[in-house]
Amino acid sequence: MLKQITVLSGKGGTGKTTLTASFAALMKNLVIADCDVDASNLHLLLHPQITKKITFKGSKLAFIDDEKCIQCSKCASACRFDAIKDFTVDSVLCEGCGVCAHICPVEAIELQERISGYAFLSETKYGPMSHARMIPGEENSGKLVTLVRQNARIIAEEQDMSCVLCDGPPGIGCPVIAAVSGIDVGLIVVEPTLSGIHDLDRAVSLLNHFKIEPLVSVNKWDINEKNAQKIKDFCGQKGIEVVGMISYDPLVVKAMVSGLPVVQYDPKSKVTEEIKDTWKKTYSFLMSTEKK
Repeated sequence: MLKQITVLSGKGGTGKTTLTASFAALMKNLVIADCDVDASNLHLLLHPQITKKITFKGSKLAFIDDEKCIQCSKCASACRFDAIKDFTVDSVLCEGCGVCAHICPVEAIELQERISGYAFLSETKYGPMSHARMIPGEENSGKLVTLVRQNARIIAEEQDMSCVLCDGPPGIGCPVIAAVSGIDVGLIVVEPTLSGIHDLDRAVSLLNHFKIEPLVSVNKWDINEKNAQKIKDFCGQKGIEVVGMISYDPLVVKAMVSGLPVVQYDPKSKVTEEIKDTWKKTYSFLMSTEKK
């Protein structure tokens, strides 16, 4: 049975992508999915070779037919975004809400789908990868995340893969919801900062809402051992398993600069062993989990 896991966090910059890239390098028979479509960077470490590019149309743009328009200016008056000037629609300001089309007395305005981004199917040395790029300023990234996951699942089923590993977006918003819906396990990466427990609590609440098993990995735990212990105590109270305690190591940055997962950059380092242990526990938990 196909298993799906998403690596997420309550905020950005905790090390999700670093861990996901290393997990991909450690595991065989999986499909990799980069669901952080607004700021994708997993490709910087996995170097995918694109085999297919898919146009994604996630929003709409108002279009005024000059032949039908009677220049009554009702659309310009009704537009809350000031996107219509001189009977022309500004593509940057237009939100595609449709008020102008609704109010036009001669039906001279229609909403047309516009390209919001691109989804890609690729091959990496670690396995097939589904990823995407949202055009800056565009919206509906949640829909693009859903497309990325759908593509990953199709690849997994066609190639008889056992696991889909998703690098999730930060936070708890719409893209994150799209990245965790229907998965088996969510691995929350947290740092021992003052806001760490708060960020963790938000991510746990999201997973609990969707009845998804949470796991926790504390990244750079040794930069503040007191806060790291508070996170472990919090997880103990909530009955959440802490599968990883990963140390701070400048080697991780060196690996990223070199464009490699750290487990490949230095296979014998302490941080590599900690990441391997984290993935071993995570994968074991994932394979034993049944959906609620």
